[in-house]
Amino acid sequence: MTSVKPWFRILAPLLCSGAIAFTAGAAGGGEDIGSPGSGGVTEAQKATYAASLPTEQAVLTAAPMVPPAITRDHAARVVVDLEVREIVKPLADGVDYTFWTFGGEVPGLFIRVRQGDLVEFHLSNHPSSKLPHNIDLHAVTGPGGGAASSFTAPGHSSVFSFEALNPGLYVYHCATAPVPVHVASGMYGLILVEPPESLPPVDKEYYVMQGEFYTSGRYGEPGLQTFEMQKALDERPDYVVLNGSVGAMVGDKAITANVDETVRLFVGNGGPNLISSFHVIGEIFDTVYQEAGTLPDQSNVQTTLVPAGGAAMVEFRVDVPGTYILVDHSLFRAFNKGALGMLKVKGDANRIIYSGKEVDEVYLGEQSAAGSESSRREAELVAAKAEAIASNPQIAKIEGQIQMERGHKIFLSTCFACHGANGEGVAGVFPPLAESDFLEGDLDLVINTVVRGMTGPVTVNGKQYNSIMPPQPLPDEQVADVLTFVMNSWGNSAEPVTMEQVKAVRAQD
Repeated sequence: MTSVKPWFRILAPLLCSGAIAFTAGAAGGGEDIGSPGSGGVTEAQKATYAASLPTEQAVLTAAPMVPPAITRDHAARVVVDLEVREIVKPLADGVDYTFWTFGGEVPGLFIRVRQGDLVEFHLSNHPSSKLPHNIDLHAVTGPGGGAASSFTAPGHSSVFSFEALNPGLYVYHCATAPVPVHVASGMYGLILVEPPESLPPVDKEYYVMQGEFYTSGRYGEPGLQTFEMQKALDERPDYVVLNGSVGAMVGDKAITANVDETVRLFVGNGGPNLISSFHVIGEIFDTVYQEAGTLPDQSNVQTTLVPAGGAAMVEFRVDVPGTYILVDHSLFRAFNKGALGMLKVKGDANRIIYSGKEVDEVYLGEQSAAGSESSRREAELVAAKAEAIASNPQIAKIEGQIQMERGHKIFLSTCFACHGANGEGVAGVFPPLAESDFLEGDLDLVINTVVRGMTGPVTVNGKQYNSIMPPQPLPDEQVADVLTFVMNSWGNSAEPVTMEQVKAVRAQD
């Protein structure tokens, strides 16, 4: 599609009104901005143009939902407010991860504008964030796709604007160094720039985006998982998921349609490493916009490639009811790492088109309806176990002993070298843990020392030590276990430390 020259689109209304003129001495008495070939537009002229446009607030939606189609036939000044948040959310059942997000969601909130719109972008970084962030929108023509203008510290906001020159579906992501780590932590999403004539109407539109996660633990290992750099460098993700987590689009969270409806999927791939082979089991794509351009260039497609940092649009009509499975057709990713979703279609059967039964539940493994029910029942039993332990002192004592033994193993692998086998420390260098008055003090400070480390002088049992305690890369459960062991060994006595207490300290600024 050939777009109108940007300088003409911006300046034409102002030229017609006489507000500006092209050359010195040009008729109209307006401000001299030079020849159209120069492309020069001042901040004042941009402000004048922006003021001439109607203003609207962008509607942003979390996956799998999509903002409504744009029906206006003119450009507008579209204000986009997007907040960065660093939050702990489930990655899988019993598995948490610290996601860095646009709008508190992975993928980030869907943005929809029209070609020719002047987009005023407000990026805010929540005060609780630990790191600065920015945004690179592949739809932007300009340095870094906006990244150069949106570097934002925690507790601050940045504003920049751009004209949506090219229609299409584009990825956006954080581009703060180290860029791959920010993307691997969930900082990606999609922005749709609709062509002036809009996309063909369909009955349902949905937002689906793939991404991979590299965790310290193996797939399914419970607890709070941290980012593992070596796995990312080796491109060996533990999780490859649709819409931010295992099971985000299954069961009662599946997308839906009715028989004879047309469905459009806006499919993105945040990466940061893998190419997606996107496929819907049981459907054929009537139309594919490869690499998410505005030209529908293929029909009757089974599987389409979506590159890392790229997208595609696919359209199809659903002819018979049932559950259709969305997958990355690199199938171990789908059935063993989480890249699987569902489209549930209701309506009358057509036995000529398809005479068979619903998909076999066993085929979907833990992500089937039976698997989801087992996960729910497991959570209920875990809660019942905790209640039984709390009401039975003998069980609680055994649980405490188990925690002590787990903590002892962590101590031997993590703390032994500096603090000694019996917590004696090293005179003048490392403070003792045995009969330590430091451990009898503020529990939050003790936990914080393990989680975030400590540098500088500290007094323990009346003697001063000055060294470095590095932060320990341990999940919350292991921090609780090792502290329970240390605080109840070598003459120390304290209540067991719980994972909830560690979580609370880690959440503190």
